[in-house]
Amino acid sequence: MTNTEASFDVIVVGGGPAGLAAAIALSQTGARTALVARQAPYADNRTTALLGGSVDFLDELGVWPLCRDRAAGLKAMRLVDDTGRLIRAPEVRFVASEIGLDVFGYNIANAVLVDALERRAADIDQLSRIAEDAESVRCDANAITVTTSSGRSLTAQLVVGADGRHSLCREAAGIGVSRRTLQQAALTFNITHARPHHEVSTEFHTPQGPCVFVPLPGDRCSVVWVAAPKEAERLYALDDDALSAAAERQSHSIFGRVHVEPGRHLFPLAIERPQRYAQNRVALIGEAAHVVPPIGAQGLNLGLRDGIDLASVVSKAKAAGEDLGAPQVIARYGAARRADILSRTFVIDVANRSLLSDLVPMQSLRAVGMHLIGGFGPLRRLAMREGLAPSWRNARKAG
Repeated sequence: MTNTEASFDVIVVGGGPAGLAAAIALSQTGARTALVARQAPYADNRTTALLGGSVDFLDELGVWPLCRDRAAGLKAMRLVDDTGRLIRAPEVRFVASEIGLDVFGYNIANAVLVDALERRAADIDQLSRIAEDAESVRCDANAITVTTSSGRSLTAQLVVGADGRHSLCREAAGIGVSRRTLQQAALTFNITHARPHHEVSTEFHTPQGPCVFVPLPGDRCSVVWVAAPKEAERLYALDDDALSAAAERQSHSIFGRVHVEPGRHLFPLAIERPQRYAQNRVALIGEAAHVVPPIGAQGLNLGLRDGIDLASVVSKAKAAGEDLGAPQVIARYGAARRADILSRTFVIDVANRSLLSDLVPMQSLRAVGMHLIGGFGPLRRLAMREGLAPSWRNARKAG
């Protein structure tokens, strides 16, 4: 897939899942696409819960058949109030079959997903892989230039910044970003357990944040444990036996005996949002375009929807003979993504704040809301559908 051609329609900078998926999708529009990213084994053992629309997108890209048998279905989701407060919300259970689905989505190891994306990308003739880091990005009126770490110069009409929260592309485009650090950190690890999970994801709400046990193939789960930074650091420092015991207590032993697998990660939480999603021939996707806490499985699912919308904009612009990086073209991408990203960020932020609040009125409001969702079928089904994807996206596609 190596190509010595230095001129492309689109250059994607960044080889994470969102960048790889976007590069494949863009190449399938007929745009001559380059992917600039080092190729290295994915060493992280974290996982991602892919919701329905993301799975459909990966299927359309020819990626999902390459990794489906290594993912665990998510048939139900339980929300359990474990705050110990005087006013507590009732348990809420969401079941996919209630809205006519077999599963809400699938939980898959990021390493497995990236491997499938890499294999699919390698089969596409229109996609050139430049296995180097981007060293600089220069925006001009008529083109944009990416210089790689070896000094190679690549030009294109449009650059896609899929290079994470410290995005070189975003900086080159002159796009500012607002950041709000949360007084929380997330500890992630995987476990094996004695009792089956029955493809049910269970989220315990604690006074410091949610602790989620998400099914993996076999009697295994991935765990995302959000806590105050000092508590998260304490948990991270425990040996495997002590962390296993802590996870078993936090899960209220619903999985029986728990054993922590090797490898754990700790990272601070924040909410980040750029001033705009595209400017100066640069379109942002993934964590270059949004950083949210790991609540409700929205992070990578948002990033994949970035790729869906960007590919749609590029496909229509290419068919119309337009410059793919022209201001009016990339403005369409920004307009397509704004409502989705802002609404998801807002809902996640409010849900997180309501859990952390010690104010009795806020606790009461949260408890009433959960009671209504749990006890009123139409509202519960609406919440499930909106959690998978905004309904207005489907209406827009239908139109």
